[in-house]
Amino acid sequence: MSEYNLPLPAMGESIAEATIIRWLKKEGDFVKKEDLLVEIATDKVNSEISSPVNGILKKKLFAPNEVAKVGNFIAILETEEKFSLEYFPIIEKSKKRFYSPLVRTIAKKEGISFYELETIEGTGEKERITKKDIFKYIRIKKNNIVIPKYNRYNSIQSINKNQKNEEIIEMDRMRRITAEHMIKSKNISAHVTSFVEADVTNIVKWREKIKDTFQKNTGEKLTLMSVFVECVVKAIKDLPMINISVNGTSIIKKRNIHIGLATALPNGNLIVPVIKNADSYNLIGLIKIINDLIKRAKSNQLKPEETQGGTYTISNIGSFGNLFGTPIIHQPQVAILAIGLIQKKLSIIETPKGDLIGIRHKIYLSHSYDHRVIDGVLGGCFAKKVALYLEKFNCYTKI
Repeated sequence: MSEYNLPLPAMGESIAEATIIRWLKKEGDFVKKEDLLVEIATDKVNSEISSPVNGILKKKLFAPNEVAKVGNFIAILETEEKFSLEYFPIIEKSKKRFYSPLVRTIAKKEGISFYELETIEGTGEKERITKKDIFKYIRIKKNNIVIPKYNRYNSIQSINKNQKNEEIIEMDRMRRITAEHMIKSKNISAHVTSFVEADVTNIVKWREKIKDTFQKNTGEKLTLMSVFVECVVKAIKDLPMINISVNGTSIIKKRNIHIGLATALPNGNLIVPVIKNADSYNLIGLIKIINDLIKRAKSNQLKPEETQGGTYTISNIGSFGNLFGTPIIHQPQVAILAIGLIQKKLSIIETPKGDLIGIRHKIYLSHSYDHRVIDGVLGGCFAKKVALYLEKFNCYTKI
């Protein structure tokens, strides 16, 4: 018999540590290779570590909520060859809660693992999963409907105060991290926000004309975020001093353009997946990577490195009906652009034959920037530059 020391693996160039969220096995449990052992969190992304060997979980070296460094041993496993085959039948029921033979049969038929069963909310007695619960879960899964992740072990703790009038809800881990980042950003950066209005009529009409054919031919939904990203990238190339960070009294100018997309999650939290080297993609490439990142962000499937290294961030506040706002800079970046709701407006249209009044699709851009290193001229000109690229968008673009 020998021991295997399980290290916390490397999870990205800038990720040095992770928080233990919960152990999926108990000490003394048999595990086989690829069984999930522990759930961890790095910044805002949760992920799971599986066992690289067959054996027994002898000792956990870190408790939930403790922080481990990359390379630290987090568990000790006892390995012996006989464990690999003899002690690993298909798991049919949980020691945590009972699963009926019918539910186990349905789960096995649908390829639902034991750990996946543990994430399904049960409406039966003592949180048991009913036939109705598992068929509802299968329907949601097959139709790619995103719902907030259910967690029986870390449910929100609430206390009813004064019986009726107050309720105290404990912040979850992601909300606490977001709160810390927002306060830190406000304390670090001197926030200023400039507002610009842009005419996006050509873009709206272009999308309406080709969106159905595009989705039929590619399987991808044609969203306007790809156009916004393309125009922001062009503006950064024109005004590269927006694409910087600050270290003490030094300004660090970034050669790469990595665009973060502030994304609201189903549970109300926020995450920022990053398009690495966004300037290397054409419009179709941007559409594909944006759709993929946002889809996986909302289903908690991002890799830790996919939320790291952004150099400029875009927030689509128009998606929840807002016209403009004052977004908070995502540190260590120095600027962020909020895109408002597209509205139809009566506008004066200049033509060679004189001015006309017509209905146009308009949008507000809100550009927050760090006044320590970006003056109003640069910050305001950047927002205007993005607006001009939006207005000059080639509506004959073939994709």
